[in-house]
Amino acid sequence: MNVATAIEIRRSAKAYDPNHRMSEAEIERLLSLAMLSPTAFNIQNWRFVLVRDPALRGEIRQAAWDQAQVTDASLLIVLCADLKAWEHEPARYWKNTPQPVQDFLVPAIGQYYQGRESVQRDEAMRSCGIAGMALMLAAKEMGYDSCPMDGFDFDAVGKLIKLPADHVISFMVAIGKGTKEPWPRGGQLPLREVVITDRFN
Repeated sequence: MNVATAIEIRRSAKAYDPNHRMSEAEIERLLSLAMLSPTAFNIQNWRFVLVRDPALRGEIRQAAWDQAQVTDASLLIVLCADLKAWEHEPARYWKNTPQPVQDFLVPAIGQYYQGRESVQRDEAMRSCGIAGMALMLAAKEMGYDSCPMDGFDFDAVGKLIKLPADHVISFMVAIGKGTKEPWPRGGQLPLREVVITDRFN
């Protein structure tokens, strides 16, 4: 399946086969592909919480307005980000590049993020959004359906997964074997309404 086809046919599935299990090789493949997603300064600030404990899934479902995909999908991933990833041994993010590149970029990481909490959070959300789309497209290519989710109590889920204080939750992604055709697309806006050339009027 090519990328364009995956984009065209990917839909947010709500109903999943609760008996289907993904193999460890499939899960590793999905996550490995998601980890190729770009991040600013290559700080790789996303963190993928795989929720495997059925009891914990049940608790998260209650915090997600009883949405069935939380427990029924083969895989539930809470996409989080480490807001302080830029501080954690930043040289490792560029260890495979020539020394002049390292000498330029590694100090720039701290200069860019230090004391800029809103930038740290904005970058976290951007990074998770890009990784989440990579996950969903890779899942579709592998024959799986998916559903991005932000309909849940973020604070409650944070407590359930013991989210560190310097991390944030961006959203969740359910992945598995869909059992119902998704609703027709709700209505795509025309290009002329969403594409602006050069500047807004």
